[in-house]
Amino acid sequence: MDAGPHRGRGRVGTGGAWLIVFLMSVRPCILTVHAHPDDEASKGAATIARYRTQGVHSVLVCCTGGEAGDILNPAMDRPDVRERLHEVRMAELARATSIIGYSEVVMLGYRDSGMPDTPENADPRSFARAPFDEAVERLVAVIRRVRPQVVVTYPSNQEGYPHPDHLQVHAITLPAFDAAGDPDAYPDAGPAWQPQKLYYTTWSRKRILAMHEKYLELGLESPFDEKWFERGVNTEPATTVIDVTGFAGVRDLALLAHETQIDPTSKFWFGLPPEVAQTIYPFDEYVLARSLVPADTPEDDLFAGVAALSAPRPLRPSPVGASAPAAPAASGTG
Repeated sequence: MDAGPHRGRGRVGTGGAWLIVFLMSVRPCILTVHAHPDDEASKGAATIARYRTQGVHSVLVCCTGGEAGDILNPAMDRPDVRERLHEVRMAELARATSIIGYSEVVMLGYRDSGMPDTPENADPRSFARAPFDEAVERLVAVIRRVRPQVVVTYPSNQEGYPHPDHLQVHAITLPAFDAAGDPDAYPDAGPAWQPQKLYYTTWSRKRILAMHEKYLELGLESPFDEKWFERGVNTEPATTVIDVTGFAGVRDLALLAHETQIDPTSKFWFGLPPEVAQTIYPFDEYVLARSLVPADTPEDDLFAGVAALSAPRPLRPSPVGASAPAAPAASGTG
């Protein structure tokens, strides 16, 4: 193998291989598990962008290619797009993850399952129909290779959008978190590695209420009707609130990269002026589901309690100099 300009020196021998393993074990790394292209943009994009400025290695596991998704932007609902939707969505994912700052994207290799009682949902290649142990092992192999201290996935309560692929993401991530550290589990998936913390993404009632009230304050029609406040979602209190001041705009740019999925005229995503929307509630919220290290909640850092060598570097100045409102008390019920 060509060693390039360093041929003859700096080769990785046995000692070098151990050094690489050591460096990977101490570098801060976060792994997020999402169902479809665009989920990485709508859930936690600003958190990943912030951690990138701290030198954190970030890995996205996208479980499906989004082949069964509807085209939600009328401007993209064309025959040439529909005929190659998978290819188009992969290109959108590449643009979005570049905007967010993900270090690596891993496709888990399944097809979009569609909604229940659809042909896509009956497809044996779909994520929802995948053999459970096979899907868990694939995720375990990624965890063991990239060695994250922190894993982020979806909560069990998904009444607001019970998509089969979202439910499956939750179902496989929990056993994969445990199995990754068990050398007797999935021995062909690589050397054991135990992540230290597992989080669920969440949208709290506080966030929705703050946005709703801002629409009304500005004399605009709010996309948040009574159903948003009646349905029993996100009732589990958030334990961890990440201040993403200066990074909140990353989410909007990443969403817009998913042209087939996001209508740029959507009142839900873009009904407020950007300078307003990005400062109303500049926080990403999470629920600490598992921790193998001491963790005092509420937290303001997903790496809180992780060993010192793995802790992120101090935060560099935000790219936008807006001042942040005080962080809310960690709560999912408002």
